[in-house]
Amino acid sequence: MLLARSPIATPAVTRPEGVRVRRIPRVIGADVPVPLRDGRHVPYANFDYAASAPCLEAVHEAVTRALPYYSSVHRGAGYASQVTTGAYEEARETVRSFVGAWRRAAVVFTRNTTDSMNLLARAVPAGTSVVVFETEHHASLLPWRRAVRLPAPATPAEAVSAADRALAACPIGSRLLVVTAASNVTGELWPVEELARVAHRHGARIAVDAAQLVPHRPLDMTALGLDYVAFSGHKLYAPFGAGVLAGRADWLRAAEPYLKGGGASASVGATTRWAASAEQRHEAGSPNVLGAVALAAACDALSPVWDDLAVREEALVGRLRAGLAALPHVRELSLWGGRAPRVGIVSFTVDGWNARDVALTLSEEHGIGVRDGRFCAHPFVRHLAGGGAAVRASLGIGTSEEDIDRLLTALAGLTTR
Repeated sequence: MLLARSPIATPAVTRPEGVRVRRIPRVIGADVPVPLRDGRHVPYANFDYAASAPCLEAVHEAVTRALPYYSSVHRGAGYASQVTTGAYEEARETVRSFVGAWRRAAVVFTRNTTDSMNLLARAVPAGTSVVVFETEHHASLLPWRRAVRLPAPATPAEAVSAADRALAACPIGSRLLVVTAASNVTGELWPVEELARVAHRHGARIAVDAAQLVPHRPLDMTALGLDYVAFSGHKLYAPFGAGVLAGRADWLRAAEPYLKGGGASASVGATTRWAASAEQRHEAGSPNVLGAVALAAACDALSPVWDDLAVREEALVGRLRAGLAALPHVRELSLWGGRAPRVGIVSFTVDGWNARDVALTLSEEHGIGVRDGRFCAHPFVRHLAGGGAAVRASLGIGTSEEDIDRLLTALAGLTTR
């Protein structure tokens, strides 16, 4: 019999009655020194959170607690196996609560968002019409066998109307609308609730790439009417190789297993009978238990402090964007204009500079880490940047005002060369 609560679960926070305790989580490596070209060392200014966020201290602690009990899950009778199984399934329920999934929804652990979207693409019924915007990350743009690609919409309202028209024009049968919650290029928030209403009005489902939203804002897929949500642990301060696909179970239960092997099979003989539950069916082999534990620990650490994190991040993003606007040779990329709500992601170009050279100079001369290129969203960046590449600065829990000012000072120096 499994333990009611695993001894490796995240400890409950004890609060004096009537006292509201909030502590912004801390990341590991926020002050790590990095070398400069001239031989000096400076604290690293990390502006690459959108690619992979550093590990939260709480996540590191959760994994450390889990390691002494680490064992195989689901089929072991030994104490360590029971404890590990309990922790794994408890992590699933933590994630379910974190994304606001309904009780009967499937919560499948994967490797990352790309893995989750490819799993869903394998599970959609044959002949399903998929509608997707060209503004998507490749993880959401590429996996579909039959897809209608919509051009970048000029406004959120146009995104809704374009999806409406495209779904109405789809052949009779299964339909799926795929959209991001927050752009990995501009940070702009998409109107997923309105898009969900449109999808359901046409009898379609909606799948949301939440990889860039959940590190910054809460998500309630039930309240928003979302059928599927995918995200990655490594962007959620849990870099231990786990991701999630959460949503309606029927397509997943009916599909061939994503991987065929131990755990996915209920019975093997002359014929094979596959596991009935969506989770077992698509989690073949020994799962990434530590990744699931880490991801759940990140969910637990972030959930109580969303309001504080949002206020802090909006101030930092405002400081960065105002500073960039004051630099005459820097152009911020935006789909819907400067007033569109967004998370802590800002992309820009620098007149006269190749994006790669900007990134290398910031790193080698200032100890600042940014991302350059097309950010696995080639059609979208080409649309915004006129065919070229861009520089992306993305913020997170470890970002400080001093980091923002260092970046702005460094960019000002570039424009005077």
